[in-house]
Amino acid sequence: MSPTIDVDEQTYRSIEFAARMGNTTAGEVVARLVRTASVPPSGSTATSQGDAESDCKVGVYVDYEGHRTRGSYDRDTKRIDITSGPLAGQSFKTPTGAARAVVAHYKPDVNPNRNGWSFWVLDDGSGEFLQAIRHST
Repeated sequence: MSPTIDVDEQTYRSIEFAARMGNTTAGEVVARLVRTASVPPSGSTATSQGDAESDCKVGVYVDYEGHRTRGSYDRDTKRIDITSGPLAGQSFKTPTGAARAVVAHYKPDVNPNRNGWSFWVLDDGSGEFLQAIRHST
């Protein structure tokens, strides 16, 4: 059984709303908020856990309809968190979900179906699509 926390009704509705908007769970919304708010004590360096977390994140971007959208791909969860542009702050369970959101935002009149693995480009200068690291660890 997972631990629980008590929140007031309004807070719970806000968390549920954020989860629906981000296509995620209420638990993940809370976990992300805690991770974002957690900072190492003053004067300390990043822990090995923090280093491991940064190792699983990969910068990605897409240029679509004259707009560059940047994101962060998590190798462990396969999620993409949008980090720039009008969709910044949104998180998607899959690269494809994130790709569809970008297309729908910039060209709402076209079918947004895209393969996210061949839509997102690694932000490492290689020019390779996200597909290149899909099965790597």
